[in-house]
Amino acid sequence: MALWGRPAVRALRLWAPGGTSGWPFMGSFLAHIAGGRRPIAFSAGVSGILGNGGSSKKEKLSLQDIAELIRTRACQRVVVMVGAGISTPSGIPDFRSPGSGRYSNLHEYDVPYPEAIFELSFFLYNPKPFLSLAKKLYPGNHRPNVTHYFLRLLHDKGQLLRLYTQNIDGLERASGIPASKLVEAHGSFASATCTVCRRTAPGEDFWGDVLGDRLPCCPVCGGIMKPDIVFFGESLPERFLLHVVDFPTADLLLILGTSLQVEPFASLSEAVRSSVPRMLMNRDMVGPLAWRPRSRDVVQLGDLVHSVERLVELLGWTEEMKDLVRHETGKVTGSDK
Repeated sequence: MALWGRPAVRALRLWAPGGTSGWPFMGSFLAHIAGGRRPIAFSAGVSGILGNGGSSKKEKLSLQDIAELIRTRACQRVVVMVGAGISTPSGIPDFRSPGSGRYSNLHEYDVPYPEAIFELSFFLYNPKPFLSLAKKLYPGNHRPNVTHYFLRLLHDKGQLLRLYTQNIDGLERASGIPASKLVEAHGSFASATCTVCRRTAPGEDFWGDVLGDRLPCCPVCGGIMKPDIVFFGESLPERFLLHVVDFPTADLLLILGTSLQVEPFASLSEAVRSSVPRMLMNRDMVGPLAWRPRSRDVVQLGDLVHSVERLVELLGWTEEMKDLVRHETGKVTGSDK
């Protein structure tokens, strides 16, 4: 995403020492956060995990340790980064996996090269390939899975500071996480904007046309309506930059199902303080956690659903998870009435 570099540089200034000078209210905001916390009495075990146990030896943290930090509410400002890997169990292919990813299977859309389907210039020239793909991405076609509902539980317990997602499938919203807790780094289908007069409209209007095999046109000027997802060559949503203040104040970072290949999203993984634990749950070792690991990193490789279910078990949330999934599924099927 070529033009993303410039806003990323502005954002990174906030993370550097003394970087708050470019944002006048930042210093007072952080002071408010630091001064407003209630003191928490930790058990000896939790104090040891947090580095307050009196020992100078730094021990590697484990999944059990992360569960203990969450379960005892030692961490109450959890920031989460997610990618396409959390949605593949819901039946949505990721983009980059060889053979099964979206980019490997776009030959049916008559595009000159795979990435063209997400290029603004190509969309303006021929929107039909993207609109055909959009029908397969329609939020109503898929349901959240255990990973989405784990994050919902984290929110329900008041410990989710913010969820940063690269996904455009809307499953985070569908799981019941409010928009105020989301930063949809690559935008969403929740709204659409005219490519000519910039008039905005609810996503429902866009989907009404797309699902009816009609070209979504602006009712004012006749221009093509484009959903507010980020195409190659477009800047990230303003909300992405406004919420980078979350990372300096986070007390735990969870990274789930992402290749950490796309900037500036990938660099967020290094934006938390060095004392803050980072946990990666992913199929492979990726990004800065692979080539610049920290002493407090925790890595769980393999099947994401199995890893999340294990964490939920360690947290003692298994029954709550089952109840939540049952309730949310009932909303769709009508069995909750």
